[in-house]
Amino acid sequence: HRMPTGIAEFDRVWGGGLVPGSAMLVGGDPGIGKSTLLLQVTASLVNSDRRVRCIYISGEEAIDQVCLRADRLGLSDAPVELATATSVRDIAASLDNTHKAQVVVIDSIQTLYVDNLESAPGTVAQVRASAQELIRLAKRRGFVLFLVGHVTKEGMIAGPKVLEHMVDTVLYFEGERGHKFRILRAVKNRYGNVDEIGVFEMLDTGLVEVPNPSALFLTDRGGEISGASVFASIEGSRPMLVEIQALTAPTAFGMPRRAVVGWDAGRLNMILAVFESRCDLSFSSYDVFLNVAGGLRITEPAADLAVAAAL
Repeated sequence: HRMPTGIAEFDRVWGGGLVPGSAMLVGGDPGIGKSTLLLQVTASLVNSDRRVRCIYISGEEAIDQVCLRADRLGLSDAPVELATATSVRDIAASLDNTHKAQVVVIDSIQTLYVDNLESAPGTVAQVRASAQELIRLAKRRGFVLFLVGHVTKEGMIAGPKVLEHMVDTVLYFEGERGHKFRILRAVKNRYGNVDEIGVFEMLDTGLVEVPNPSALFLTDRGGEISGASVFASIEGSRPMLVEIQALTAPTAFGMPRRAVVGWDAGRLNMILAVFESRCDLSFSSYDVFLNVAGGLRITEPAADLAVAAAL
């Protein structure tokens, strides 16, 4: 049976609600809102009719810091249990003996250590061993385990790739720092669709879900503008309208520039090659800039036509 969190955009990505005994890895850039999201999810669960018992274990922040964030989000009354710990032995002993937790958040897996290994926290061996121990415990005790994972500069979750194989679900929390939009995307999910996305808006009071992302992504669109096209993308199970913006300018360099945000640069080069060979339209003396508005990342091949139209 599933446990709905009460945050519809989160439940959509997960597949309808949390599954007891499952392990979830949440990755994303620093400061993107991972801790904020999970604090809001646990607060929603403890305040629901089911009164789900949640514990939030931080290895990065003191309890006072977590409380300050909860105050800012208006969640200070939520009876989420807080702890600061980095020893997996201490955490496992508490959860196994005394605690009847139903949801456990570990923020973050890179700060934990297993004391029978000599390597420092955050190393491949420590991350693997810590995760293995906690996932085994979650399966045995039947609680939902959230592991927060830092990402490398390439955008992949830091640590061993085996970490993604060990968990049931891998979620990425994406967004541009300057944008107010945040996208929660499932890249692996044993209990639902992959590539389902949830859209949130980051406000001073925390993350607010966006039930109609199309309206948000097209907010600033003013009339018919050259170099822009609107594309209906299917993200998971729902269609979403996004604007594709292209700009071409005569190049001042020997080698023209190609800059892409939110799409695959290789596909842009392919479309430019098609223009050159089939349409007798050359971009070899132009810089080309392409942007998917709103910080969304599109992987759908059907976007080719919208990109070609914008160019």
